[in-house]
Amino acid sequence: MNSKKERTRELILNKSYELFAKNGFNKITMKDVCEATGLSRGGLYSHFAGTAQIFEAILEVLNQKDEMNFEKEMNDGMSAIDILERALQLMKDEMLHSEDSLSLAMYEYAGISDNKMMNHFNQIGEKKWTHLIHYGMKREEFKEVDVHEIVSVILYVYQGVRMWSRIVDMKDATFEAITNHIRKQLVKETMKHDI
Repeated sequence: MNSKKERTRELILNKSYELFAKNGFNKITMKDVCEATGLSRGGLYSHFAGTAQIFEAILEVLNQKDEMNFEKEMNDGMSAIDILERALQLMKDEMLHSEDSLSLAMYEYAGISDNKMMNHFNQIGEKKWTHLIHYGMKREEFKEVDVHEIVSVILYVYQGVRMWSRIVDMKDATFEAITNHIRKQLVKETMKHDI
């Protein structure tokens, strides 16, 4: 059972996530977090020194919970296509629900930080997608592709759409087109009938 301190920390992170997703990083103050959590300033400051520290803790939790961590599925011998389909569905769901995205907050946070953390998370994304693509090519489910090129497209188009969907109206067809493009670039023609 979680201690009161752990439950309070979890409350702070959950409520702060909602604030950052809705408003970005720059607009959120410790006062906002106090109001959202019902904590006193002293109670909040006993856990975190400021909003940057809260945001960094949220990013660490998200990294640990990462739903797009493909290693377990690959170790279990799951089809690369099935892993890809799950990842594309998660990506589409996140693009459809930009109001739950931290993309804007991450961009704003990067403006006040030294970017080491953002580079760290980007490298994690590059590594896991690179492993998945090599896995799919080795299993002969994916085409022989320029791995760096397709990983760049996946990461930066996805993040760009998440950011832009916060400020312009995007149709579901746009998100479908992006995930279809990734699928077409990777999955061999002979394997597509199984999807």
